[in-house]
Amino acid sequence: MPFSSQPERPDISRRSVLRTGAGLAVGAGALGATVLGATPAAAAQRGTPLVEQPGDSASRQGVGSSDLCIPYYREHDGSWGYVFGDTWAGPGQSGTMIGSPVMLAQDRFDASGGSPISFTWALPSGGQPSQLFDYRRGEDNGYGDTEVTRIPNDCIEFGGRTYIQYTSVFTWTPPPGWDGSLMSGVAYSDDHGVTWHDYPYHWPGDRTGGNQSMYGMWSFAGIDPDGWLYIFSKRWNGTHINTGDGGAIQLFRIRPGDFRAGNFGAQQNWAYLRDAWQWTNEVGPTAILTGNKIGEFSVKRIGNRYCMSYFDVDEYAICTRTASRPDAVWTAPKIQVVGNNTWPASHWGKPQVPTLYGGYIHPGSASATSLTLIVSQWNGQPQQAPYRVLQYDGINP
Repeated sequence: MPFSSQPERPDISRRSVLRTGAGLAVGAGALGATVLGATPAAAAQRGTPLVEQPGDSASRQGVGSSDLCIPYYREHDGSWGYVFGDTWAGPGQSGTMIGSPVMLAQDRFDASGGSPISFTWALPSGGQPSQLFDYRRGEDNGYGDTEVTRIPNDCIEFGGRTYIQYTSVFTWTPPPGWDGSLMSGVAYSDDHGVTWHDYPYHWPGDRTGGNQSMYGMWSFAGIDPDGWLYIFSKRWNGTHINTGDGGAIQLFRIRPGDFRAGNFGAQQNWAYLRDAWQWTNEVGPTAILTGNKIGEFSVKRIGNRYCMSYFDVDEYAICTRTASRPDAVWTAPKIQVVGNNTWPASHWGKPQVPTLYGGYIHPGSASATSLTLIVSQWNGQPQQAPYRVLQYDGINP
């Protein structure tokens, strides 16, 4: 049952001030994603702000402040899309609220890192960005209670249709043991991001009887050469304070045709059953990774390697891992970008971004040893800058 007392919805930003902590336990598991080859080259971007800089390409498209900036390949025309979370027209959340999710696009991406991401146009249409999904923030839209916002977790396009998996947030300050979500869903667009529709099935959140659902946050690893669409999912922890998160990530796969039809029950699960790991429909997925609390995460197939990036809340860092196959063993976590590079010793010399989170892998990265990561930053105070995303190239996971 969902918790009985409804916490007050605070008028603050979505991010809590983060703190350092312990390391992450290593687990066995797997991943997959679409291959988008690029020629490796010397990377140049080492924390380049993409949003909230006066005169930048985001502001020219009408976005002043935002986070996430989840990249995906627009296969219908070879361009790139970037899906943002809560977005404002002015800097530091002091301007007009646009909503969430919001999308900007780019006609070409420089995988070498020689030039930073530059946004070319805004969606859905009309030259100015707007909230993609048709829902009312801060109101009950018929799903059981108030929706503060809908936060995108990942986006993918294949077969002429674009998909965004999202979480509907009920509260950014859930009590201990609750994840703060209302429900999760998948929206799709058949006109490349202009208009959006919701699949009728939604995965319940804590407010609708599904507290700590392992289907709260997804990452589309992509369609593997074996023909399956591989998806990783975990408990909703966009708040970064979900005490029940446990760092658990699970893996399932589904045929692209079944996914397009909304036949989500056709998934196969990667599970430990009868003393062996196997693909099965007999039971649900088994967690392949556990340990520290994890916030946003991203899995993509780069070249012939599967790469994972995630915000380790307790480590206070963006970490990466790799695997040879969606259902293979993952490497130990590697610390890449940290909130504090003075402590512990494993953070010394690492790029430092206070109050960081996110960490999305660009599917057009130069190679599996030279990733482009997009990292979010917030200063921990409401209505103040920065609230932005930064580009890092040449990341070796």
